[in-house]
Amino acid sequence: MGRTIVKVIFTLLVLAALLVIAGAWMIWKRPLTVDARMSRVALKVNGLEERELATGGGTRTYWEGGSGPALVLIHGAGDPAGAWARTVGGLVPYYRVVIPDMPGHWKSDPRSGPIHMTELLDGLDALMDACCADEPAIVVGNSMGGWLGFLYARDNPGRVDRLVAVNGGPVFNPDPQVNIFPTTRDEARETMKGLMGPASPQIPGYVLDDIVRRTPDGPAARFASTAGEMGAYLLDGKLGEVTVPVDLVWGDADRLLTIDYAQRIVDGLPRARLHPVHGCGHVPQRECPLKFLDVLKGALVLDPPETKPIGEPEMVAES
Repeated sequence: MGRTIVKVIFTLLVLAALLVIAGAWMIWKRPLTVDARMSRVALKVNGLEERELATGGGTRTYWEGGSGPALVLIHGAGDPAGAWARTVGGLVPYYRVVIPDMPGHWKSDPRSGPIHMTELLDGLDALMDACCADEPAIVVGNSMGGWLGFLYARDNPGRVDRLVAVNGGPVFNPDPQVNIFPTTRDEARETMKGLMGPASPQIPGYVLDDIVRRTPDGPAARFASTAGEMGAYLLDGKLGEVTVPVDLVWGDADRLLTIDYAQRIVDGLPRARLHPVHGCGHVPQRECPLKFLDVLKGALVLDPPETKPIGEPEMVAES
């Protein structure tokens, strides 16, 4: 009996050691995968449930939870729904939060091949049909998600109560100062410096290596592969067609889409206001979650921006 107990304890200890080793290997070799999985756990911990949506373009996943006005959070290219995990806890007490994995991202089809803008817009439309058919929603989009938000709001003004663009816009950026497709660890380090604020911690080398490994075949590259089609979806000279109120919540340390780029968008919109998130970069909801939440919630409690003549600068709102 005693020997049996010893064998069981020994077996359990070996299994525990193997799990620790496997976990350490995953963190070292696949840190971005571990981060994505842990962020989904965080969504669940904050009261959101994962759901599936069957569409003509395949099966899509999204998360939903909370109560109040509908608030749809759209991630950027290459990110999953979990990109909002660090901020969602401050939103679910006040809003019914809906967070999709956009087409081509995480478990949402298509799993391979180019990701076309038409697929992304169709996916957003299907999501809005499923979750927000009875009420207009507040749409918040980061990076690519902000671009999508502008296009959707222009074409469906009755379904968007308000648009919040987070370091993402629908006009051409003539001078991107960041290489978003690094091929070496040093290039990846420079990329992250350009996308993050100066006070952000240094990214470990093994994370930079994972960024380089995932870049060529990841969703961001699959989206970028359709660059030849994207000109048709730019709103240069057409921002006046976006008639819903727009708040731009912008990490002002972003070197990919700078604060000047954001101001150019504000100047071209009939109803817009700019709210800087000071010292934060391109994905402020990840990098500076508390500061970002304060600015976002502060923007949403204000009355929507008033209509102004196109081209008239809007005073930057200090948050």
